[in-house]
Amino acid sequence: MSVELILVLFLIGFIGSFLSGLVGIGGSIIKYPLLLYVPSMLGIASYTAHEVAGVSAVQVFFAALAGAFALRKAKVIHYELVLYMGVSILIGSFVGAYGGRYMSGTTVNIVYAVLASAAAVMMFLPKRGLDDRSLTGITFNRPVAVLAAFAVGVTSGIVGAAGAFLLVPIMLLILKIPTKMTVATSLAVTFLSSIGSTVGKVMTGDVLWGPAIVMVVASVIAAPLGARLGTKVPPKRLHVLLILLITSTAGKVWYEIVTTGG
Repeated sequence: MSVELILVLFLIGFIGSFLSGLVGIGGSIIKYPLLLYVPSMLGIASYTAHEVAGVSAVQVFFAALAGAFALRKAKVIHYELVLYMGVSILIGSFVGAYGGRYMSGTTVNIVYAVLASAAAVMMFLPKRGLDDRSLTGITFNRPVAVLAAFAVGVTSGIVGAAGAFLLVPIMLLILKIPTKMTVATSLAVTFLSSIGSTVGKVMTGDVLWGPAIVMVVASVIAAPLGARLGTKVPPKRLHVLLILLITSTAGKVWYEIVTTGG
């Protein structure tokens, strides 16, 4: 890899991981389109959708681990929810990551765009009074949490994601978890999901280890910084930032699919 490519990959990993720690997403919703388009636009590298998914899977594993570790003492992680959703999404993400080898690159891009669009729509739905609740004694619907996590794991595993960009709106709007607890808990669930995605992508041979290592280094530095800052940012601002990130990246990928055929 050239020095220019290493710098670009590091910046993509740093920016994406900082945002992932800040808003509780694994980062693939940001880094997937950046990896797919930025190196190619600069003329320094060109990656296929499968290669991007493989690199993303490894990077998200370390980003989620670093972010969750930074918040382990913050007392905002719902550990029971992590257990129910984590086991289910771990299985689903492996199924999706391994099964993605049988899909074309265009199909992988379409899966990403559909997932991001669904998340964007969910984030626009109202959640009145949710953040006025106490963070103690929060309950949730266990069967819904398990089924939703498995579905998210399968679909997000295809694109090498951990699914947090869908987990966050599901926790907020369906399971009714307050924003700050959602941000922290989703990082922990994302870490478990990323285990399945990473194992699946390694088994299919889609991981480019050079770019993956560069982005992992960036993740370990940036994700904890974002996670710590996220605990100090007002919930409404986090919600707005999530909406902007999700809608902008979904729009970019849909545009490329429509104009270039994937």
